[in-house]
Order: sequence, then structure tokens, then C-alpha cells
Amino acid sequence: MARLNVISGLNRKSAAIALVEAGGKRILFDFGDGLDAGEHPDIDVIGAVDAVFLSHAHKDHAGSLERLGEIGNPAVFATARTLDFLRGSLCPETAHAIPERGAFDVDGLKLSTGRCGHAPGGVWFHLETEKGGFIYTGDISLESQGMPFDYPPQAATLLVDASYGDREQDLGDQISAMADYAGGGAVLCCPAAGRGTDMVLAMASHGLSVHVSAVVGEEVEAATGERFPVVNGETAQPHQVIVATESNAEAGLSAELLKRGGFRFVFSSHVPNGTPAAALIGREEAVWLPWNVHPRKRDILALAEHCGSRQVLPAFVDMAMAPELARALGARLRLETETEI
Repeated sequence: MARLNVISGLNRKSAAIALVEAGGKRILFDFGDGLDAGEHPDIDVIGAVDAVFLSHAHKDHAGSLERLGEIGNPAVFATARTLDFLRGSLCPETAHAIPERGAFDVDGLKLSTGRCGHAPGGVWFHLETEKGGFIYTGDISLESQGMPFDYPPQAATLLVDASYGDREQDLGDQISAMADYAGGGAVLCCPAAGRGTDMVLAMASHGLSVHVSAVVGEEVEAATGERFPVVNGETAQPHQVIVATESNAEAGLSAELLKRGGFRFVFSSHVPNGTPAAALIGREEAVWLPWNVHPRKRDILALAEHCGSRQVLPAFVDMAMAPELARALGARLRLETETEI
């Protein structure tokens, strides 16, 4: 019988690591690192695994790749776009490309993927099991205007991104609020390999003249073929609307502009302790405005219904802060780290 052991990420926003034992194999779904300064998952409890399947390239889902040796140097499976974002983090012999939409077999395990709507090249995973199947979503969004979401097949057990808990606000309303704020000039911070393209296109659709960092500009052109003016730490101006990495001004152009001074900053990601974003927001020198890149409560419930899931494990959220979601899930809610799947 297949078994799931959520090593990290259940009932709190933390590194994503889920261990599954099935068909005589031990596999991980995601191998993330912590978000707060100095926070790292305890991977000593994992032991050797046969393979790692990555949902996307963000730190909290792929940030522990440098520690592959501690889990037996397994093969790593991810989409071609995700592997491209992770260049330098993996040996070519270790990395194996999988489809963004499709079925594949690894050592007798039957898996399938679909696009997750959260990050370019990002996917969810479905694993066939004797008890009705298992879905690991990684991070997902059903609202992205530029990154499609493919609905998964039926599965008895659903380990689902629930980062926002009870949030119900629509992305469209959030975009309007951000465009209104940014009109006089602002740095809109985002992660690499994330929502940058969506932010650029949304702000432009509201009539704003948008500038981008080099990283975001490359992502926009790769996704759409469109080019937007690229600025750097010297050419950027405070009156411009600039979409720039990184998401909490910890690196990239956003960090350069913070050091230079005189710019308004807008943050919209999870804000870990110890980041420049946390300090700026705490001093009321920057604003945090929501931008949905995770599912709303209604999306989680709709997904559980669509998949016919009897067990739902809400990941990346403290469920004490999501009482409405907990009530709605009812008997399907499962918070134990270990369960048969």
C-alpha cells in the first residue's frame, strides 16, 4: 500500500517536501528550503530516495537541491522550463525532463502532470495508487491570465496548496487596486520564474507605461514575444512603473533600487521574517497589496469536488487561521503528516 509522509509544508508556510513510498520506491514531491532567514527543513528524517519530482523552480519548492547528496543523489524530474530556471543547481546527468501535460512512467510508477497556473513550466502531479490515486499540487492558481491551469483527474487523496486559507478576493479586483496605486510610479516586486509576465501585461492593460528588469523582460518576451523597456539600477526612475525581481527586495533590481533610494515599493508575495520587505512594511515605508498566485477558498473546495477526493491535506497554511475552509472540508480534512494513499 502506498504511504504519504509530509516532511515539511503541512499546517504552516514552509519548505515543500512530501515523501511517498509506493511500488517499492521512495520518492519526493518537491525538495524546498525555508523562507525565513536561517530556516531549513530537517531532511535527516528522509533517508535515501529513488527520485525527486519538482513542481516548479521557486526556493520553497526546489531550494534544497544542493543537499541531494544527503538523500542519496536521486534522479530529479521536472519540466524543461523548470530545469532551465534551475541551471547551475543540477548536474545534467541527474536532471530528467517530463511533460507539462501528459503521462509518464518512472520505475513502474505511473504519473501524470498538468499545468499549475502559478509559475512558467510549473506542474501538479498525479500518482496512480491502489487506494484511488494521489495528487500533489505544489503551488497552483486558477486565476492567472497568462499561465493556464489544467484540472487534474480523479484522486482519493489531494495534497493541495492552501496558502491563502479563507481568502476569497478576486485577482481582477487586486489588479485594479495595484494599478491605481502604481500610477505615480512604483517598483512592483516579483519572484523570478513567477508572476512577472502577468504583472507586466496587467499593468499595461490598465494604460500604464511599464518598465521591467532584465530578468522579467526575458520572461515576458519568451512567453509573449513582446518587448518592454528594460531598466537597470542606474537608468530606472522613481516616476516609472517597474516590474522587477526579487519578490522581497532581497536581490535583483529591486534590491539595487532599494539601496539607491527614492522609489516606492509594492510587495505582494509571502513576506518572510528578516527580509527587506518585512522591514520596510514594518516601518510603513512600503505597501503590501495582494496578488493572487495561490487558490482562493472557493478554488480549493471546487478542486476537491472535481477530483472526488476523500482526503484533503491543505498545505502551506496554518489551518487555525482558516476556520471557514476547515469547516467546509469537514470530514475530508486531514492534518496528520502520515497517511495511506
